Amino acid sequence: MRNRCSSLFVALVAIAVVALGADISADYDHKTDFSQFHTYSWIGVKAGDQLWQDRIMSAVDNQLAAKGSSKVASGGDASVSAFGRTREQDTLQTFYEGLPGWGWYGFGGEGMSTTYSEPTRVGSVTVDIFSGSTRHLIWRGRAEDVLSPKPEKNEKKLDKSITDMFKKFPPNQKG
Repeated sequence: MRNRCSSLFVALVAIAVVALGADISADYDHKTDFSQFHTYSWIGVKAGDQLWQDRIMSAVDNQLAAKGSSKVASGGDASVSAFGRTREQDTLQTFYEGLPGWGWYGFGGEGMSTTYSEPTRVGSVTVDIFSGSTRHLIWRGRAEDVLSPKPEKNEKKLDKSITDMFKKFPPNQKG
């Protein structure tokens, strides 16, 4: 019984971690009138390799096109740059024997736990949009998520993260 409870607990923790999804944030210059931006040009994309640079650019292009912006080779109303990177971070995993907390909450049981550190690959992408005329940063979106060892899954995560990043873009548009 104890092993089944421990296995169930581990499975629930794993499902909760996967369900959390990407950490998405966006910020912008509140004085900017985004209705004046109809075209954009790329400054550049920097990521691990050309495949990921192309994927990031394509995902951003899709979102900006969906918002009504047109991509031009140069001289756009806005200029876009993106930066993607991966890093390793330690994730602490704690597993409990028996029911967690019984001894700590005064129920008389003795709970045992084991904690270990597991290296986890985390990917992040930052998208910056500048005014094409002033070169002033007007919007920044950032997404961070745990990576899979399977590139196809990471590509889907990238697309979803960029979509979520641009959900409220342009930020001060009425409607």
